[in-house]
Amino acid sequence: MTPEELLAREAIRHTQSVYNNEGDRGRLDGLLATFTVDGVLELDRGVFTGREAIRGALSPAVDAKRSEHRAAGAPRLFLRHHLTTSRVELTSPTTADAWTYFQVMTPIGLDHAGLYVDRFVEHDGGWLIAHRRVKIDWQAADSAILGRS
Repeated sequence: MTPEELLAREAIRHTQSVYNNEGDRGRLDGLLATFTVDGVLELDRGVFTGREAIRGALSPAVDAKRSEHRAAGAPRLFLRHHLTTSRVELTSPTTADAWTYFQVMTPIGLDHAGLYVDRFVEHDGGWLIAHRRVKIDWQAADSAILGRS
């Protein structure tokens, strides 16, 4: 592995952490900045292309959770995405594929778990998500985020 490849892998891991940190806090602008302008987010409920389409797909959930949190007596909602095993394969000097397992903690405990299947591209010295497929492998019956299984 060359020093350039090592730096690329670390930059990709940084982008992954920004996506999760910003998403956990409901800061969509920061999350959207991890995608290319024409990036794709593939969820079980559809495929969303471009930052504004991704915002449209995620905003209702963020808004709903904020509303629930403001309700009197509602427990404090938090999200914590934990990235585990990650494999990053550089496919060229400016592209990479990655497979990363994740687990999500909420007030119920382990809420759901799955896999990110990503394509990254180098952009202005950093690495952005060109395509992310979110595959949910398991969810709790009382998931605070995904609803009933």
